[in-house]
Amino acid sequence: MLDTTTTDASTMNGTNDPKDWLAAHAVSEVECLVPDMNGVLRGKALPAAKFLKAIEDRALYLPSSAFLVSIDGRYSGSVDEGFAYQDPDMRMVPDVATICLAPGGGPGKAYVFADAFHMDDRPWMASPRHVLRAVLDLYRQRGWRAVVAPELEFYLTAPNPDPDRPVTAPVGRNGRSESVQHPYDMAALEQFEPVIRRLYDYAAAAGLPLDTLIHESGTAQLEINFLHGDALPLADKVLLFKRMTRQAAQEGGMQATFMAKPIAAQAGSSMHLHMSVVDEAGNTLFAGRDGADTEMFGHFIGGLQKYIPEVMPLFAPNVNSFRRIRPNHSAPANIEWSHDNRSCGLRVPAGGPTARRVENRLPGADANPYLAIAGSLLCGYLGVEEKIARSTEASGNAYRSRSTLPKTMEEALDRFAACDPLRAVLGEDFFQTYLRVKSVELDLFQSVVTSWERDHLLLKV
Repeated sequence: MLDTTTTDASTMNGTNDPKDWLAAHAVSEVECLVPDMNGVLRGKALPAAKFLKAIEDRALYLPSSAFLVSIDGRYSGSVDEGFAYQDPDMRMVPDVATICLAPGGGPGKAYVFADAFHMDDRPWMASPRHVLRAVLDLYRQRGWRAVVAPELEFYLTAPNPDPDRPVTAPVGRNGRSESVQHPYDMAALEQFEPVIRRLYDYAAAAGLPLDTLIHESGTAQLEINFLHGDALPLADKVLLFKRMTRQAAQEGGMQATFMAKPIAAQAGSSMHLHMSVVDEAGNTLFAGRDGADTEMFGHFIGGLQKYIPEVMPLFAPNVNSFRRIRPNHSAPANIEWSHDNRSCGLRVPAGGPTARRVENRLPGADANPYLAIAGSLLCGYLGVEEKIARSTEASGNAYRSRSTLPKTMEEALDRFAACDPLRAVLGEDFFQTYLRVKSVELDLFQSVVTSWERDHLLLKV
């Protein structure tokens, strides 16, 4: 399990004392963040003095219903009616290693992530941060360390105040909106330079480990790569990046969306996860001295192939997510694996033995990063534990392969609920809470009459 008591010099500037750090950066307000089931940042904003006192007194609380809020803001309730109505408090314990400046929120502000605990100091295991920690602890017990690198796609859009109207591309610096695809086009990327520059400045101030940025296939669709590192800090940083991207876009007169399929005729947005495993000395466990794949690497991929179809709600958490996962829609709809083949759900990128890794291309940009990373690492772990053989390597167009993935949210939730090996590790508290939230969201969506139905059924059936 990652040691969250150590201090990250990129955020705390080498000091172990949050009081000194806050004073050095003239921070007057701290946002204490608790990510919920959907990756929405909930919590409290505190004056700096109150925040420091809360650390000392351990007297910072949040209603436990924060983990039961659906994406539309309604409470999903609890299987225990008495518990739901009591709505007891959780103790919020700030992870001081995560303190960083909040440049998009105005001067004098900082962010810090907090973990949720019961009043008797037991971890609140419905919390996505605790869920990821539980999976990482399995690796730690084996003397392993998981290394991950997310790639996150998103769209810049024109303001969309009316949700009944389609999303459109924003106006760029040349005064025009993109109307055709410009994949990897540097001139097209330059049209959004003011927003991109502001975003990089925000990220640098907050210590986000950003790598390369490209223009993707969709109109005004971009992709950012994160430098590889430990899983929990990177999941935190993905959520901060989303928040800062929305802030930077808004300041530029645009909006940013991480919806999996925001535009029907355009490519969906993904959160590809590159994963490798090293030993305590940092040596790769996925490639041998001869450079060949290790047996462990094969079993890791085998576990992904067996369990990904059962854990899809962690990669495709919304009804809209499944609009992205369709063959030939820039997103694989299969669990085939191959070397450097982007039509496969599992890709082994080119590179030397020390860079041996597998890329899970199924998670959408709308996925909660803690849960998507936890689900991916758990599938691979179970593959190693159960010695699951990977399939024969795919060749050519894997979009033609038969899909074993669930095609709807309803099917995905049913398969997820029935997968005992995943349930045993992720825990009943998390399973019950997540299924509750997602079932309520599905029911709410199914009660909506869409414009397609009005267009094609209203006057014809």
